[in-house]
Amino acid sequence: MKVRFWGTRGSIPVSLTAPDVRAKILHALAGARDVDLSTPAAREAYVDALGFDVAGTFGGHSSCVQLDVGHAEHIILDLGTGVRPLGQQMLARHGPATPQTYHVFLSHLHWDHIMGLPFFTPVYIPGNRIVIHSCHAHAEFALRRQQAEPSFPVRFDQFAARIEFDVMQPGVPAPIAGTTVTAHAQRHAGDSYGWRFDGGGKSVVYSTDSEHRLEDEEERVGFIRFFDQADLVIFDAMYSLADAISVKADWGHSSNIVGVELCQAARARRLAMFHHEPGYSDTQIERVLQETRRFEEITRDGHRLEVISAWDGLELTL
Repeated sequence: MKVRFWGTRGSIPVSLTAPDVRAKILHALAGARDVDLSTPAAREAYVDALGFDVAGTFGGHSSCVQLDVGHAEHIILDLGTGVRPLGQQMLARHGPATPQTYHVFLSHLHWDHIMGLPFFTPVYIPGNRIVIHSCHAHAEFALRRQQAEPSFPVRFDQFAARIEFDVMQPGVPAPIAGTTVTAHAQRHAGDSYGWRFDGGGKSVVYSTDSEHRLEDEEERVGFIRFFDQADLVIFDAMYSLADAISVKADWGHSSNIVGVELCQAARARRLAMFHHEPGYSDTQIERVLQETRRFEEITRDGHRLEVISAWDGLELTL
């Protein structure tokens, strides 16, 4: 399996500002005072050593992940703004004359997870087929409504691709695009569902917009089973644990600490923190990552869990 992250922010897309870029440049220049940068290789090595929060960015598109299992049909997780560059790459790769089938799995129907649909170029190309899988009976209504006048100039009915809706049932596995797909109910306003994909001896869990009540043992056990020995768990780690259980309780999101604890109990192999707080800078996200890795290390019980923070453009091969 290959996984590519196209959008990793939560709640609303964000972008780097001019002051953000300037701060990164100043940080880099300050560290270069006594460094030999006379050759291209030396300059590259210096940039690579700066740290991702300075030399790169976690990005600002809202939720969208692509799963490639080597099947002719494509798998997309959520329709945040990250689906726009995904669509551009698909068009560049396959061209408009070669029809494609896209299987889209929606976690839920809040704007940040569906707002990219009208900017997904394949929906305007005749011959393409887009199957939208969800556990929401009103998914079609929600997608049509966001493009109804006066909210958007292009109506849903103007899409040229064939669009189908498939309402799935949580806990009932289904064979789709070379994988076995299972949905799992999550705690979030308006209902949210996680997705597990098993195929080719690998497994990926996509669990975003999910709040976890520490006192609910039945719920905890259900998620441990859902995450069981997954090669990758993409997890909503939007808040700190303190915020998640206090000022932001009932906001429908989780924390880095809960993600580690659930993945440790499930013996998952890798945790990708996802749905980053839109108000966090790259430096803050990097700090959360380092703190989370330290927490995993000191709570490890013999099983090592790899912890990463997802960023727009990250590619993983499982």
